[in-house]
Amino acid sequence: DHYLKEFVDCQRKYLSTRNNKQLQKFIDNFHENELFQTISTYRLNSIDQDQYINRLMSIREKQSTIYEDLLMLEMRVLFQLQEYDQQYENEFLQLESHLLNNININGSCVYQQIQQHMNYQTNKLKRQVSMKIRSLRGILIKNRRRSSSAKNTIGVWPEPYLDLLTNVFNRYEWNYLSFGPSCIRINQSAIRPRHQQEIAIQKDHKSIYDKVGHHLNEHYFVPMTATILKQYSNQLLHDLNRSYFSPLTYNDQTLALKQAKKVVSIQRKIKKHHLVLCVTDKGYNFYIGTEKEFDKKAQNLFQDTNAFIELKENPFNKIQDNVIHLLNKIRAKNFIFQWQCNKMMPNRIKCQLAHLYFNPKTHKDGIPVRPIENTIHAPTTNISNYLDEIIRPTFDKECQNTTIIDGSSLIQALHQYMRKGLFKSTTLFCTFDIRNLYTMLPQEEALNILIEFLNIHGYTKVKGIPLETIRLLASIVLKENVFVYGKKIYQQVLGGAMGSSFTLTLANIFMWKWQKELVRRQDMTCEYYGRYIDDVFMTWNKSENALKQILENANTWHPNIKLEYKIGKSLPFLDVLLSNINGMLSTSVYHKPAAEPYVVPFISDHPRHVFENIVQTSLRRAIKYSSTFQLFNDERRYIKSTFLYNGYPSSFIDKTFRKFFSGYVTSQSFRPFFDNEAQFIQMRNGLSGQPSRKQSQVEMRIATLTNDNDHLVEDLDKKEEFIIQKNKNPNKLQNILIIHYTHEKNETDSWEQ
Repeated sequence: DHYLKEFVDCQRKYLSTRNNKQLQKFIDNFHENELFQTISTYRLNSIDQDQYINRLMSIREKQSTIYEDLLMLEMRVLFQLQEYDQQYENEFLQLESHLLNNININGSCVYQQIQQHMNYQTNKLKRQVSMKIRSLRGILIKNRRRSSSAKNTIGVWPEPYLDLLTNVFNRYEWNYLSFGPSCIRINQSAIRPRHQQEIAIQKDHKSIYDKVGHHLNEHYFVPMTATILKQYSNQLLHDLNRSYFSPLTYNDQTLALKQAKKVVSIQRKIKKHHLVLCVTDKGYNFYIGTEKEFDKKAQNLFQDTNAFIELKENPFNKIQDNVIHLLNKIRAKNFIFQWQCNKMMPNRIKCQLAHLYFNPKTHKDGIPVRPIENTIHAPTTNISNYLDEIIRPTFDKECQNTTIIDGSSLIQALHQYMRKGLFKSTTLFCTFDIRNLYTMLPQEEALNILIEFLNIHGYTKVKGIPLETIRLLASIVLKENVFVYGKKIYQQVLGGAMGSSFTLTLANIFMWKWQKELVRRQDMTCEYYGRYIDDVFMTWNKSENALKQILENANTWHPNIKLEYKIGKSLPFLDVLLSNINGMLSTSVYHKPAAEPYVVPFISDHPRHVFENIVQTSLRRAIKYSSTFQLFNDERRYIKSTFLYNGYPSSFIDKTFRKFFSGYVTSQSFRPFFDNEAQFIQMRNGLSGQPSRKQSQVEMRIATLTNDNDHLVEDLDKKEEFIIQKNKNPNKLQNILIIHYTHEKNETDSWEQ
């Protein structure tokens, strides 16, 4: 009976999987036919659209054939490499056995020497192969440039999103734009006029000399008038002059001048044709559109949200006076300490109005825009930063059970859900996001919820600041939010500035109140609920209709909070794709369909270690997110293709792969990665136990909160206590001097010295 039941279950899963695949295939075919019929209804006289579609399909079919050949070749080569690796290991085992059994010689010593010799020969063969590949790559590039068909070839590198009827940029300008927003021009300072270089040298010299002088004076009591500092100043100036004025190689000089000319040419065309060039939202590439159409998108956002009003006069001076007056007033009443007042006080010299810009959401229909304010020098920025610094740790601690930090934390939470035996073959996933959360927060209600949140969790003061004062400070951040857009001045009367640090914390606390009923229902049924700012992920084991009813009801809980949801057994959330396959959780890296495969291009003037870190970060995420060895291999191929698209040499990618997998791939192996499932599981388990960067940041914020009971301190001068705590807990890095400088290719050697 037991075996019969297992057999029936196995057959049931097989039939279910097969039926699901057939159903999906039917849906895809139906959708394809529907799209084709829709396209066929558009009859354009100026072009033959059928011919264009046929040519496009022909190109894609040829490309897919080549890609299939590549994968098949890779698989055959990998099997052969694996077979030769096994033969190599067997031969070594036999040799080791003969040597160790030979009593006439020191077998262990001889074996080690042979092993060292073979390692040397293996590395030599690898270097020879790398040199041949580099040579072949150069030949292919030359042939590609000479080819008559090169001009008609469709590029595979990441490209900007062109929201224009015609492309006004030539091939060279378009290729440069394809390098994306993260690309830095090579040796920019080296081709500037000499007087500009001299100004940059004086600026760098003053910045570095002041930091070094103050560091030596503070920690080692070296007087600022010491001879050694004067000698250091002269040597530093000499090194800076040599760095800036060292002649470039002919190739570097030519490339730097070409890139500079392309940038100037692109800028002229943008100005001439009244275009907008900006970074896409979550796409990491450029968006190019007309100023007129882009402004329409901005005005549509203003009308849809009703969160902004136009002002006739510039209120900047009044806002700055209001902020300073409030801080002085609450300081006079001893509601804040002097050091807190100084920390929140705006700098009258550097202060300026915020300005608004938009990131187009090219992954959504109609390409709506996301409003972002640059508030770096706004009068309320210091208050916003300090409120975020003292309140966010409390939210992190009290709401960590319902907060998703990143994709890794979600996977970990679902594994806990599985260990409780709650994950079934019928379990559904649900994701929903709140529409325009930042710009739809009712200000007074949000302030009330902020004070309610702190009260419920036992706070009468935060860092010695009474809650009513916290409310006053938060209120001025929200209500004195004025910015420039175009040639007009606006004030935000609903929600907070997206770009202001405190707005994120306030939005999270507002959602803490809104989601209480959903969290309660999920807890009652032992289901999972997690939220990442305005995106929510839930599990569900009842009927889909019941879940839809709850979500439709949730849409009525608050007039400003509207959600859009998806329900299914396979859904993306953040950068992870989660699937329920017959009661087994499958996870993998998710790439948005509209996102270009963009990373920092290899031609960019970044330090070399940056490119290595980008590759290793992608591999680390692939291992942590991939639930099976096959899914990891699929992502590994995607990673390699992405870096090849962005100009990374194959030899560099393989070298970085080998370094990343060094603990699992022997130096004798020709493969730069493992293809053994047991090794993959071992490495995945090791990495899964390590917190991500975001998780570490949250843990550090919570740790500072749990070690700090300042909200219970009423009359102690915080400045004195801060000095005492600093002396008790010296910073490990306080005696280390860290100097940041702008990297350029021609300066690398000088700075390394």
